[in-house]
Amino acid sequence: MRKNIMNAAILLLLAFVAGACSDSDTTKTVDNGRRYGDATVLQVLDDNESDVSTMSFSLGASSKIVGINCDGDWKATVDAEWVTLSNYSGYGFANKYSYDKITVEKNKGSERTATVTFTSGSISKQLAITQKGAGGDPDDPFETSFELIENLKMGYNLGNTLDANADPAQSWFNPTGPGDWEAYETVWGQPVTTQEIIDYIVSKGFNIIRVPVTWFPHVDENWNINETWMNRVQAVVDMVLSTGSYCIINVMHDTGARDASRTDNQCWLNADPDKYEANTVIYQKLWTQIATHFRNYDDRLIFESFNEILDKNYSWTAPAEGDEAYTVINKLQQDFVNTVRATGGNNSYRNLAITTYSATGNSDAAVNSFQLPDDVASNHIYLSIHSYDPYNFCNNNSGKNADGTEYDYNQEIFDSDCQATIDAVFARVSKRANEVGIPFIFGEFGAIDAGKALAERIKYAKYLKSKYTQYETAGLWWMGLIDRKTLTTNVPYDGMTVDESEIIDALMK
Repeated sequence: MRKNIMNAAILLLLAFVAGACSDSDTTKTVDNGRRYGDATVLQVLDDNESDVSTMSFSLGASSKIVGINCDGDWKATVDAEWVTLSNYSGYGFANKYSYDKITVEKNKGSERTATVTFTSGSISKQLAITQKGAGGDPDDPFETSFELIENLKMGYNLGNTLDANADPAQSWFNPTGPGDWEAYETVWGQPVTTQEIIDYIVSKGFNIIRVPVTWFPHVDENWNINETWMNRVQAVVDMVLSTGSYCIINVMHDTGARDASRTDNQCWLNADPDKYEANTVIYQKLWTQIATHFRNYDDRLIFESFNEILDKNYSWTAPAEGDEAYTVINKLQQDFVNTVRATGGNNSYRNLAITTYSATGNSDAAVNSFQLPDDVASNHIYLSIHSYDPYNFCNNNSGKNADGTEYDYNQEIFDSDCQATIDAVFARVSKRANEVGIPFIFGEFGAIDAGKALAERIKYAKYLKSKYTQYETAGLWWMGLIDRKTLTTNVPYDGMTVDESEIIDALMK
């Protein structure tokens, strides 16, 4: 790019001059590229270094950066109080751009416009700002996705429960059929969910609970959902909503990495372009049934498209940009939005969560390839990503290799490198969410390796809480923190018990 090439040239020139001058030669100067006075060139540029005269913002508070290509001094003015600039004046340069950050406040009213004017001498350029507003549809009774996220404190994942899907081919697992919800709900070690469990979680300060649901074990050969199973899902949803909290339901382990030993439909939904046509028929049939069943529920119930979808190779590593898997994911999420909206009722305006490849936020390719689906309802979609970053701190990454040798890549201390990794995830996801005009949350996060020192995990929790505050969003911790069997914060882990109350305290401060 022009500015990078010119910067390199200037650095080379400086090095040459420094080496060529003697101590007694003090009369030579180096052109630093700065230009003063009235300009002969003035351009306002977008991220692609193209001239830009209009800029659109979502109704949430957000920022965008423009480049100023100018060979003189410049000034900037704005005609609205809800728009602020990082710089109201600047220098021109012969070898690089100046930059200005344009920030808009949250819009609580209807769509609005403003104008930013850049001038240098007799040259002026105007940038027309448009910000979307709420209340565009008088029939829309629901809070927007931006308002939803403003109302969140901290969230909890009711994992290993309605998402559990042990292999029925195993001799030790003997459900009586797809309607045997109790066998499935408890097979991964959690108790049957009760109102007391939900009340205890909410009493700790959590006001949104994600209830992951795996559907494939609970359908017939035509993918009709078993009525008893659907009623159990509804019962758990009702428990959450009865506390005044928000509830998320989704399509969970119908996606993910398939176990090669399984002969059932585990992880049937992937981003394989050759299977898209067949898979989307099933996917839409599932969501038609789910959405229809819950269409009269209010705006505290949220639908999430799917969990961690992978490509045809079931790879956890995000493919390079341009891979067909991204096209399939974007098409499936468009199908999800269309299907839910078509069921009518409150689903016409329900807030919907969509995600990236494997729900990751640590891959530029995955985040940048995410596309916002078209939606007949305005301001009712948000982005949800999962972050267990840094991986070697949040997870236990030790064990034995195939040859019997041991490995241990664990990072035991939560330090500035960990913070930098987390900072990068937030910056990457926030940038893309702003570009497409929606808010975001961390649908899953957590320092879930209890083998790490509790004090270090608390540091992690405090830092994540600070980042949620900084970005005006929230996250949902993955399980742990609470022992649902005893209704205490003394959580059992492989031969030890950890009191995780201080982690909860850190999240709630």
